[in-house]
Amino acid sequence: MRGEFKVPGGKLVAVDVEVEQGMITQAFVSGDFFLEPDEALEDINDALVGMPSTSSVPDLADNIRIRLADHVRMIGFAPESVGIAVRRALGHATDWSDHTFDVIGPVTMDPRMHVALDEVIAGELARGEVNPSLRFWDWDQPLVVIGSFQSYRNEIDEAGRARHGINVVRRITGGGAMFMEPGNCITYSLVVPLSLVEGLSFERSYEFLDQWVMGALAKVGINARYIPLNDIASEKGKIAGAAQRRVTGGVVVHHVTMAYDIDADKMLEVLRIGREKLSDKGTKSANKRVDPLRSQTQLPRDEIIRVFREHFESMYATQERTYTEAELGAASELVSTKFSSDAWTKRIP
Repeated sequence: MRGEFKVPGGKLVAVDVEVEQGMITQAFVSGDFFLEPDEALEDINDALVGMPSTSSVPDLADNIRIRLADHVRMIGFAPESVGIAVRRALGHATDWSDHTFDVIGPVTMDPRMHVALDEVIAGELARGEVNPSLRFWDWDQPLVVIGSFQSYRNEIDEAGRARHGINVVRRITGGGAMFMEPGNCITYSLVVPLSLVEGLSFERSYEFLDQWVMGALAKVGINARYIPLNDIASEKGKIAGAAQRRVTGGVVVHHVTMAYDIDADKMLEVLRIGREKLSDKGTKSANKRVDPLRSQTQLPRDEIIRVFREHFESMYATQERTYTEAELGAASELVSTKFSSDAWTKRIP
C-alpha cells in the first residue's frame, strides 16, 4: 500500500508499506526531501517495521525520532510527515484526491443562514449524507459575525451597531469578528472529513486546508503567504483570516473571510476591537477603505470568486450542486432557535 503527503511549504513524502497480521512488515520511504546522512533513510524505514498498523501519527513519529541519531537532519519534512504518509497508505488518513467535493456557488441570503449552514452541512457530512464541500457565501444585509469565544460587549459598540442597523451573530468556530456588508468581502467554507487533516496539528491544518487558495490568489496577481496561526497576507499586509472547528462525527468546518472593500469608518463605529487593531497599524482615523483584494487585483469581486472556484475545480474532483430544501429548512430553523437568540449570541456577555 502506498501513501503520500505533501508538506505545506515543504517536500513530498511517499511511503510504500506491507502489513501482515496487523503489523507493518516492510516500509520504504521516498520523496524529494533532503536527508543527511543518506544512511538515515534505512533507520527511518526500520523504525516503521514492527509498528502496529493502527499506530497514530505521534506514535510513528516518536519511534522514528528514537531511531535517528542526534546529528541527522531532515530537511523539507519531519517524522510527522512520514507518519501521515503511513496513515494514508493504511487507509486511516485521506488525501484531497480521495474525495469528490461539492462546490456550491454564491447564493444571496440572510448572512445568518450561512452561519447556520456551516452547522447543517457538517452534520450531513458526519452522517455520510453528502460529500465534502466548498461553498461561497453571499448576503443581503450587513452583519457582524463574532467568534464562538469572544465577549459580546468587548467586541461590539452597541450604540454604533444600533445606529447603523447591523445585527450580530455568534458563529460555531473561534477566531475574531467579521464585519460583513453586501459586496465588501469574500467568504468561503470548507466542510471536510477529519481524515483529511489526520496527523496535522491545529496550526498546520489551517495552512494545509488553504493551500489551494494561495494558487488562486496568484492567478489574480497576489503573492500570498500564510502567517500562523490563521492569517493570509501579501507584501502589503493582511488579506484574510481563517477560523476552524472540529465537530462531533469526525468533521472539520474551516472558513476564510477576505477583505474586498470594507468601509473602515463604519467598521470602527461598530467594532471596538477593530479600533485597537487598526490603531496598531497606524490607521488612527479611517476616512479610508480596507480593500486589499480590490486595490491589489483591480478586479470585480465576482471575477475573483470565479477564479477561486475554477482554480479549486482544476485541482480536485468536484461536482456542482445547490442547497437542498432540507438544508435551507434546517438552517432557517437554526437561525430562529439558536443564531438569532440572545442566549447564543450573548452567551459570553
